[in-house]
Amino acid sequence: MDVPRVEHNTSSPTSPCVDLKNLSLDNIQLCDREGTQSADSGIAEMVELPVAQEIRISNITCDSFKICWDMEPRVRERVTHYFIDLNKKENKNSNQFKHKDVPTKLVAKAVPLPMTVRGHWFLSPRTEYTVSVQIAAKQSGGDYAVSEWSEIIEFCTADYSTVHLGQLLEKAEGIAGRMLPFSVFYRNQQKEYFDQAREAHSDRMIPSVKDNSGSHGSPISGKLEGIFFSCNTEFNTGKPPQDSPYGPYRFQIDASHLFNPRTNLYFGDFYCMYTSYHYVILVLAPEGSAGDRFCKGRLPALDRSDNRFLTCAEREDGSLAFHHAQDVVLEVVYTEPLELSLGTVEQIRGHTLMSMSTVNAKKDPSCKTCNISVGR
Repeated sequence: MDVPRVEHNTSSPTSPCVDLKNLSLDNIQLCDREGTQSADSGIAEMVELPVAQEIRISNITCDSFKICWDMEPRVRERVTHYFIDLNKKENKNSNQFKHKDVPTKLVAKAVPLPMTVRGHWFLSPRTEYTVSVQIAAKQSGGDYAVSEWSEIIEFCTADYSTVHLGQLLEKAEGIAGRMLPFSVFYRNQQKEYFDQAREAHSDRMIPSVKDNSGSHGSPISGKLEGIFFSCNTEFNTGKPPQDSPYGPYRFQIDASHLFNPRTNLYFGDFYCMYTSYHYVILVLAPEGSAGDRFCKGRLPALDRSDNRFLTCAEREDGSLAFHHAQDVVLEVVYTEPLELSLGTVEQIRGHTLMSMSTVNAKKDPSCKTCNISVGR
């Protein structure tokens, strides 16, 4: 069952399992979280309803969950409605049912438990929430007897599933544009980064955990370890741009070292940062590697020779040809350590455009191009 959001006019939500047309908040006096009984002594005297016990949350997704609790059969027979108080964890002290704060206060007709609560307008991926329950019984005069609030339960919503990522993938494919040839991957950093790679990591670049840039529900943020590379080229030269937001020193490596028939390719994310530029995150993981095992089942796999973003195809002479999408900025995550000796490190002549950095960048939640209806 989907639980509707309660509007100021409670007759507006509709659901085949919920009937709110005869329910008025004016007839309900809900007790304060800190109190004992309802402020309306008349309601308290009608029927004494016990507090819901043993609240349990299960089947959590990025925009839904199931909730159930223990009720004795004699109580279950009398209950006509449930009231569910859902708040982001940081607001857990504001747990009173108020007209001015109705978006997270849900009213549902009593149905068999567990009950599904679903709605992307009040549930976001990877977000901690608190939830509490009251049970209510409609009286013959039209008023309601209401229990005290139950204990507060905390839970966290899940990442995007492969279904949600598939929706993002489809949106990204729609704007990727034509494919342009390229021959190298490159990574810009400050000089200190490469000095540390030489001195502390035996001339290797070491994968690090991806930051929280991009979609809030992306399953790779804060979890996948990798090294970020770029491959976009300038339209007029076919070469990497001379400017970079990440630093004046560039490691450049032949594309075949990272992308070849032994590498698996995955779609990771699609987002923008309040600008006209859109970014697509792709993951390159050597087959059977730890990164490859992480991505399987979590991310949509792409055909390395036939997709809209990044391709590697074999020519007749056996050499490899590489192409990238023109109209999106590709951020390529390679999941394994890399020897500096496989490429070159040189200082670029252009500017360091820090305003273009995507480090911990927040996705624009209002963009219709790169958002889907399951939170941001």
